[in-house]
Amino acid sequence: MEKKQRKPKKDYDSVVKAFRVVQQATGQMPEIPEPERKALYPFEGKNPAAVALGRLGGLKGGKARTEKLSPERRKEIAQKAAKTRWERR
Repeated sequence: MEKKQRKPKKDYDSVVKAFRVVQQATGQMPEIPEPERKALYPFEGKNPAAVALGRLGGLKGGKARTEKLSPERRKEIAQKAAKTRWERR
């Protein structure tokens, strides 16, 4: 079994946050590493309207698909997923 990779620890300490605010205000903010930057600014560089529309579709997509499928087809999909999960072990 493979080891899970640890996520980088996020600093929620108020002193660290205050320090970053002061650095940013004075123009001394160091460059943020790419993985941490994506965690802090997930929608940076994206059109906010497009993000909102995509989110709307994503929120109702699974439920709408379930309603369209017959019970037999849902059962087939569930069995295939379970078989795939068990083959990985």
